[in-house]
Amino acid sequence: MNHPRTKHIKGFTLVELIVVIIVVAIMSLYAASKFIGVSQFSAQAAQQQGIAVVRQIQLGRMQSNIQDTDALHDRYSLLVTAKCLGSQQACTSVTTEPFSHKVVIEEQDLSFTPAMSIDFDLLGNPICSSACPEPIRIQIASTQEQESICINSQGYVYGC
Repeated sequence: MNHPRTKHIKGFTLVELIVVIIVVAIMSLYAASKFIGVSQFSAQAAQQQGIAVVRQIQLGRMQSNIQDTDALHDRYSLLVTAKCLGSQQACTSVTTEPFSHKVVIEEQDLSFTPAMSIDFDLLGNPICSSACPEPIRIQIASTQEQESICINSQGYVYGC
């Protein structure tokens, strides 16, 4: 007996199944990183953003030639509070306007210590209201880790 060969085989080939499994694995890894990946790097990201913000405020002060009593001086004064690291203007603002001179990591609960206000002279050296410690150390804490930013007496800003 001769059976005619069926040309319409129903089902998936092994190659098709492997491709689908790989695509589903890639999509699940991407989705999982959205839920667990952000908080692991929030303190490190805040440290890098904080260094950039401090340097931006410092460079702005070095390039300005304003008096300490001028209204624009708040833009060039670094303020550290429990929930804000940035210029005095950005940290005390009541508007929802985004500021480039303030540390913001969305959907993250960060804290900054110790509370202080730091001004910079025209050479970029830090000036504290009381005696500045050597180096000035700003702690950044997230829910899982802690990082620091240091400013030495010559105005060098770095992660420590």
